[in-house]
Amino acid sequence: MATETGAIETAEGPVLGASEAIATIAVSDLEAARKFYEGTLGFDLADSRDDVVDTYTSGDSRFFVYVSPSAGTNRATAVTWVVEDVEGLAAKLKKRGVSFEHYDFLEMELRGDVHVDGDMMAAWFKDPDGNILAIVSA
Repeated sequence: MATETGAIETAEGPVLGASEAIATIAVSDLEAARKFYEGTLGFDLADSRDDVVDTYTSGDSRFFVYVSPSAGTNRATAVTWVVEDVEGLAAKLKKRGVSFEHYDFLEMELRGDVHVDGDMMAAWFKDPDGNILAIVSA
């Protein structure tokens, strides 16, 4: 049974498995973030609240970009997009000025800007605040 918040009620209490999860990315400068997420990555702004929080849609999901003094402190991947052609998209993003991260600690072959392990491909890059973003193969 669903609760008023949309969580599913079980004998042990509410759980989140049936609720939507939204990535939340902290930035220091919303205008710079807009130039990157809209201009470079090609997202359309779905909603903006008081020039503090922007909402973007991505496939069937959404993500928030918000102003925070903690912007850029996350040292792990903040958002991952699953795409059909990692190599093609990485090349397109590189032409738009995106610089890719190359990690030595992964047991993956590096082909250009794309890490490869069998059928799995991934490429990591950062937004203007240093938030780590990724594209991975479907």
